[in-house]
Order: sequence, then C-alpha cells, then structure tokens
Amino acid sequence: MKTLSIIIITLLASFAVHAKELKAYQIFDSKGKSVDIDKIMKSTEEKSHIFFGELHNNPISHWLQFELTKRLYALKKTRLVMGGEMFESDNQYIIDEYLNGKISKSSFQDEVRLWPNYNTDYKPLLEFAKEKGVPFIATNIPRRYASMVYKQNVDSLRGLTELAKSFIVPLNSFEFDSTVACYSKMITDFGDHGGVSIATAQAMKDATMAYFIGKHSNKRTVFIHYNGAYHSDKKEGIIHYLKNEVDLSKILTITTVTQEDINKLSEENTGLADFTICVPETMTTTH
Repeated sequence: MKTLSIIIITLLASFAVHAKELKAYQIFDSKGKSVDIDKIMKSTEEKSHIFFGELHNNPISHWLQFELTKRLYALKKTRLVMGGEMFESDNQYIIDEYLNGKISKSSFQDEVRLWPNYNTDYKPLLEFAKEKGVPFIATNIPRRYASMVYKQNVDSLRGLTELAKSFIVPLNSFEFDSTVACYSKMITDFGDHGGVSIATAQAMKDATMAYFIGKHSNKRTVFIHYNGAYHSDKKEGIIHYLKNEVDLSKILTITTVTQEDINKLSEENTGLADFTICVPETMTTTH
C-alpha cells in the first residue's frame, strides 16, 4: 500500500511539472530575450503609434490585443485612438454611428462588411471602444478598389468619383517601391502569377492604412493599430508609408509567430518587431 502511494504521488508530481511547462505563449524582445507584458507596457510610454501584428485566426493574438488595449486606456484615457485593418474606410460613418449610439448593434453588423471572425476576435475591441468613448478608425482600403489595383493597375482608380477616392490614400502621393523587402518577396514568390500586381495591391492597402492612421493622429494622441503581422513586420508595410510623418523612434511594433517550441525564439523570428508573441503551433484557431 505504501509503495502504491509513493507511485501515485510520483505520478502526480510528474503531471504537475509537465502542466507547468505547458505555456500558451511567450513574449520576446527584439533580441530574443524572454520578457513579459509589463515590459511592453513600459516601452509604450514614449510612443505615439503602436502596431499590434496579429495572426488573424490566433486567439492569443486577440486576447493580448484586448488586454494591452485595456492597459493603454488606463494610462492614456482620452488620448487613445484605436484602428484596424479589418474595417474598411468607407464604413467609417457606420462605425461612428454605432459607437455614438445612433444605430443598433444588429443594424451595424448587417451593414458593415465584417470579417468571419468578428464576433470572437474583433467585437470585444469595438465594444470596448464604444464603452469608453474611444475613436475606432477603419483604415483599410475598400476591397473592391484593392481588387481594381490587382486586376488592372493603380491608374484605374483615377476614374473613380471624388467621393470614392476619399476612401483611398491620395493617388498623387502614392508610390510603389518594389525594393521594399516585403514587396520584393511577394514579387519573387508569385513571379509570373501576378507577383507585381499582388505586391502593388498590398502596397496600396498599406499606404491607405498609413494615410488614415496619420489623418487621425496628432501630437497628443496615442494610436494603437491592429493588423496582420506582415503589414508591420520589420517596420515595413504600413510603417514604410508612415515614416515620413512619424519618427520611427515613436513607433512600437508587436508581432505574432508560431513555433513548435516556444521557450526560445528561432533565428528567423528574431528581430521581426520590437516584441514577438510566440505561440505553440498546436494552438487552436478561431476560424
């Protein structure tokens, strides 16, 4: 009986050790050093723009977005502005009507082009903005216009009405630089299968997001933007188009990656952002 008790205690102790090792995520700084969310919060103190790069279907990304936003609001209050890739600029007035209590939740959800994972992943952010009176900016180009760039070219947008063009970065200020690493990689990866067209459409998305972020920023605001990690990794993408207006030293980037082992950040994932959230590859997804 004593021997059996010892065996049971040993097994329970072993299970406890393994349970401790089962982590849902680990945060690393730009050099691959393990840190915690308090370190991220400390680093936001002198920043005017925070880019939270997510994996769109990763629940850890979305949970930490929400937790970080709550902490930012506690510090910044009325200085905080929220915005995201997942809302298109021509839906801004509908978002404003909902946030200001002019229309119902059902009217809002029926009329805005919501992503499939809105209810699980982005609704908490928008409802938080509504509760606290924080502006939420729809920064992305309407998808029909991004499609025009991909299928035709940038010049195809010039024939749009002035109202339609107000939902896009001013065309005279847009320049596509194929040497930017994130775009040159797309061109290489897709090659003759629309590589340049895909990269140009991506750049138009980035430039439009940068334009609306800049339009709703000033010396007082702190803007947190939620976007796919590839839109802000290595301070390219959106930041490539924002850096002429915002000093890079005022920009903080966060990215999300998955690895089999999250206890040490791989070399290829090191340096993608100021902070990297590393999540197990086996993590469940939201869609």
